[in-house]
Amino acid sequence: FDVWVGGGLSTNPKIGQRLGAWVPLDEVPDVYEGVISIFRDYGYRRLRTRARLKFLVADWGIEKFRQILEDDYLKRKLVDGPAPDQPVARWRDHVGVHRQKDGRFYVGFAPRVGRVDGATLTKIAELAAAHGSGRLRTTVEQKMIVLDVEQEQIDSLVAGLEALDLRVNPSPFRRGTMACTGIEYCKLAIVETKARGASLIDELERRIPEFEEPITININGCPNACARIQVADIGLKGQLVLDGEGNQVEGFQVHLGGALGLEAGFGRKVRGLKVTSDELPDYVERVLKRFQEEREDGERFATWATRASEESLT
Repeated sequence: FDVWVGGGLSTNPKIGQRLGAWVPLDEVPDVYEGVISIFRDYGYRRLRTRARLKFLVADWGIEKFRQILEDDYLKRKLVDGPAPDQPVARWRDHVGVHRQKDGRFYVGFAPRVGRVDGATLTKIAELAAAHGSGRLRTTVEQKMIVLDVEQEQIDSLVAGLEALDLRVNPSPFRRGTMACTGIEYCKLAIVETKARGASLIDELERRIPEFEEPITININGCPNACARIQVADIGLKGQLVLDGEGNQVEGFQVHLGGALGLEAGFGRKVRGLKVTSDELPDYVERVLKRFQEEREDGERFATWATRASEESLT
């Protein structure tokens, strides 16, 4: 494994940093025990606003962090290693039908903004038991996976999931939109998120059905970034904004062009760019169409958003 430390989002986001070390599988527990122990012994745990490893790494620097990890905790040097290869997959969310190492398959599907009610969960469990081993997984992208499916069972399982409106081959909007719990169940949230995200998916599928590029749209109900707004193509941070008549209404501050992976970076904020909840479908449609018009061949949305003019992003 390649080791990274010190990442985190919320109101003070920081990108994790590479230790520059390669760790074989059997040494992984020693390394993460060492990293956690450094936080226990040196982290700012008495200060609630700084009780995260990212603040310690930012103050120490990555060289000092690695030295202390090696000298004081592991009692040995780590093996230097190159950065991992650039990923080639267009998506990294496990959606679709994929072969497992044992020759069977797993089937990943996309609930709308990660919301699944109890009755639907029961039906998913029944499908997993009938078509696989009964094993299910959830993912950090608000997706679900049925494991251990034999090849002859794939079509039946996909049909059963699709009948529940759980898409195995979803549109980019269904596949790439996620939302935090929002004001419906969270006392910190300022705006509604789940229903807003679901309606946004429906509107975008209707308005630009030809759009096929990977796109992530992350919707958060407050500044705390549970839905990781800073590292989405389009990140939406909930807040109260003024509408055209001067009334306070639910809306979002917009972050554009964030990304994870080896080209990680935080989204760009255009000064004064905020949209009301009602204006959201119009705004996202407008920006995505400008991306289609202005992008270079093979260019990702995040790359385009970084270089695009402010006029193209508003």
